[in-house]
Amino acid sequence: MSERRHAGIGRVLIAVYAVLAIGATGRSFVQIVQRFDEAPLAYTLSAVAAVVYIVATVALAMQRSETARRVALAAVCFELAGVLVVGTLSLVAPELFGHPSVWSWFGIGYLFIPAVLPFLGLWWLRASRERVAA
Repeated sequence: MSERRHAGIGRVLIAVYAVLAIGATGRSFVQIVQRFDEAPLAYTLSAVAAVVYIVATVALAMQRSETARRVALAAVCFELAGVLVVGTLSLVAPELFGHPSVWSWFGIGYLFIPAVLPFLGLWWLRASRERVAA
């Protein structure tokens, strides 16, 4: 059954999460090392996003266990809340950030993938759970 979960859309979803994890990790590392004092909130949020993407990637890939499934759900829900809160705040109070983060303006720097991905992740977690139950 686990092979079916990692086929098709599941495989693509995990790959996109992995790419975002790598991109967000690299971006936050460079930002924190080179210019942390310029925008500490934005760069900390980028690092938080990187950790969330790493956790989501690993948990989605390992969702054979109920624990991994719960971790994936928590990570994706946290990601959704983060992108909605940070995206909204970056529009209504841009002075809070100083520089863009991964989730600023709902992920515009990442082609809005951060705004769409958690919805796809939640859908896939639900759909794969229904397939397992059937």
